[in-house]
Amino acid sequence: MRTREEALKFGLSFPNTYQEAPFHDENWQLVRVKGSKKAFLWTYERDGYINLNVKVDPEWRDFWRGAYDAVVPGYHQNKEHWNTIILDGTIPDKDIKRMIGESYDLVCDSPTNRIYEAVKKIPKGHVATYGRVAEMAGDKKMARAVGNALHKNPDPDNIPCFRVVNAKGELAGEFAFGGAGQQARLLEADGVEVKNGKVDLEKFGI
Repeated sequence: MRTREEALKFGLSFPNTYQEAPFHDENWQLVRVKGSKKAFLWTYERDGYINLNVKVDPEWRDFWRGAYDAVVPGYHQNKEHWNTIILDGTIPDKDIKRMIGESYDLVCDSPTNRIYEAVKKIPKGHVATYGRVAEMAGDKKMARAVGNALHKNPDPDNIPCFRVVNAKGELAGEFAFGGAGQQARLLEADGVEVKNGKVDLEKFGI
């Protein structure tokens, strides 16, 4: 990803977003979320390169800055919560898109997004119950919402919903992961033992 057009197109691919140039300066093009009108992607040209400002979880802020020389503290924004991505060709597209996606999630801060972020934190070789995921997402009472969110998982490659089981350690219904036995196969490939459709929560739960 090297151009503003590519960045804006990706930003606008997220639900309920729109583009705006709020400063009467065409150099600054933002992508905002409808409703809250919060911006999660700022684009501008500086020193011959297109730059992107994205919101970042403080836990990941220094990771990205350390991983790439072209990720620096947010230009003209709170440097604790924003990073600047310089599109100089040194950062793989997948990581640029991941940083933009994380910025969108942080700005939206919806319960569904919090659930997805919680599921991402379940370590390989472990499982979590719906209730535990709800607790990790900030509300113990939304276990049912966890199930609904996982059935609509938009990114199974990065949101490992197969690591979520019910309160007894039982796996989800056959339809949830592409056919009978698929969740068990995914868990076993992950290093989790499945016996009679159940996982030992004492051994593998978090």
